[in-house]
Amino acid sequence: MNRRNLTILLILFASITAAPILATTYAGAAFKKLLSLAGEWEGKDEHGMVVKTIFKPMASNTAVMETLLISGMDEMVSLYSVDQDSIALVHYCPTNNQPRMRATPDSEDVKDLVFEFQGAGNLKSPSAGHQHRLVIRFDDANHITETWTWRQNDKDTLLVFHLTRK
Repeated sequence: MNRRNLTILLILFASITAAPILATTYAGAAFKKLLSLAGEWEGKDEHGMVVKTIFKPMASNTAVMETLLISGMDEMVSLYSVDQDSIALVHYCPTNNQPRMRATPDSEDVKDLVFEFQGAGNLKSPSAGHQHRLVIRFDDANHITETWTWRQNDKDTLLVFHLTRK
């Protein structure tokens, strides 16, 4: 068997064996909901300011990139991926820190994905401002609500975005 055929065989085997694992875990079911968000979304925050976000599946649907645009702020990027029984999130913030969060779904029918803070790159101290929590509520196929928790000096501020698929 030549190298090309072996490579094709290995890729085929990996795709066949990986798909059932993703499909049969709670994290896999929740990640499919994230994948279903692909496209452009628009809405408002609690102050009536325009918020836009784009969800883009990447790397053969093993990751989802969200680009969040809030009026008056620089864009933010979050990357989501399945990590064993959870969904891992890395958030790239204009404050130049990179919070890592994790959501561990407890059923296949996920209404809310709750991402809890696990640590961060470039965070000078735990009291420095950073995104500390994210809840994505799947209201229906065309509406979601994102509730971000900004933590600074042990004080939490909620940012709530009601988004509609464009």
